Amino acid sequence: MRLATFTHAGSTRVGVLAGDDVIDLAAAAPELPREMVAFLAAGVPALRRAGDLALAARERIALAKVRLQAPVLRPPKFLAIGLNYADHVAESRLEMPKVPTVFNKQSTCVIGPGDPIHMPRVSKALDYEGELGFVIGQRCRHVSRDHAREVIAGYLVVNDVSVRDWQLRVPTWTMGKSFDTHGPIGPWIVTEDEVGDPHSLRLRTLVNGEVRQDSNTKNLIFDCFTIVEHLSTAFTLEPGDVVATGTPAGVGISMKPPRLLQVGDVVRVEIERVGSIENPVIDEPLDSARSPR
Repeated sequence: MRLATFTHAGSTRVGVLAGDDVIDLAAAAPELPREMVAFLAAGVPALRRAGDLALAARERIALAKVRLQAPVLRPPKFLAIGLNYADHVAESRLEMPKVPTVFNKQSTCVIGPGDPIHMPRVSKALDYEGELGFVIGQRCRHVSRDHAREVIAGYLVVNDVSVRDWQLRVPTWTMGKSFDTHGPIGPWIVTEDEVGDPHSLRLRTLVNGEVRQDSNTKNLIFDCFTIVEHLSTAFTLEPGDVVATGTPAGVGISMKPPRLLQVGDVVRVEIERVGSIENPVIDEPLDSARSPR
């Protein structure tokens, strides 16, 4: 099943994909929450109802007539794992991690498919990182690896956009990873029944149609289930939390010479059986500044 957040006829709500159509859950099942975090928190009954409607609902909206948004508009937490592919560790000239390298992306960085990535006013060191992400489906703590799949609602595509000079000038990465618009996710959340093994998916990142990254999630150092176990050791995971699992080799900063993103570029990240997102790079608009009066 593919769960989406979409805008149509002036309102934004949750839908389930049926081929090239969207089932509007607000219309087909008005008892269900209209927002993704609340929908996921409603648990298995809500997911089963959505799955039934994907098969049976007659009223549908063509996918081409809706605007897909970030599946989770404002994740409670947006967590990411650094240095999680051996080839990326090697190109970064760093040591192989013994435990997952966890950092935070502020949830205000989230954008959806097609939304523009801003080139910051304060830097030109803008880079891409195509990644598999997963979304937590239930509140949990101290989850063992064997039970981790039970708390994952589904999978999505992430571009962990990074401002390299801001990322690397201090020991912690949050500032360089959290600029507004630097968290494209989407195009929907795909449940395990459609994804199958999340650790056997081809991942590619393309810039202006040129392949920059081409790998497979089988090459993850710490897989999705190990990540859930590790994170939940320390803190509670909640419905709607997004976790990006790391990027393979091929990032722009490590090329010789470096090939960082430029205004006018279009970045596409695609993952087998999950989908793809594409985002253009533009100058940060002047109206993005909202200074206090």
